[in-house]
Amino acid sequence: MSADTTTTQLVVFSLAGEEYALPISHVHEIIRYAEPRSVASSDPSVRGVISLRGKILPVLDLAQRLGLDRAADGVESNIVIVETDAEMAGVICDEVEEVITVESSTLEEAPGSDHVSIDGIAKIDDRLVVLLNPHGIVPGAARRQAETAADEATTEVAVAA
Repeated sequence: MSADTTTTQLVVFSLAGEEYALPISHVHEIIRYAEPRSVASSDPSVRGVISLRGKILPVLDLAQRLGLDRAADGVESNIVIVETDAEMAGVICDEVEEVITVESSTLEEAPGSDHVSIDGIAKIDDRLVVLLNPHGIVPGAARRQAETAADEATTEVAVAA
């Protein structure tokens, strides 16, 4: 491995028979599936909320968020707690499989995908693992990231003036 090659650790999980991954730096923890408490939401992928050590977190049906068909949640299901700069949420997956380290050279853009939740594809031997964007799947994270970028741009303009 050359000095120019960077590596990324990914948490790989299955969802609707396919493999997906999140950067380990954005995975707070993985818990067994427990039915979330229902809440009213305009977002149909919000299944409800859970209390994690006193903090109330939304739980998302990731399959629905990505437009996938899948079986009902079962005993083997997990909730991956995803953390962005300002938000945390749980996402339901079928099963967490492994943590892998991949070289940046194995990551490519996902051709044909314009979904905000998808960052790219990791080619690992004969496997294709869809890399998810944590800011695209956690409600409010993408909006907050855009607001922060706009605030920073405004500050830079003010400083330059």
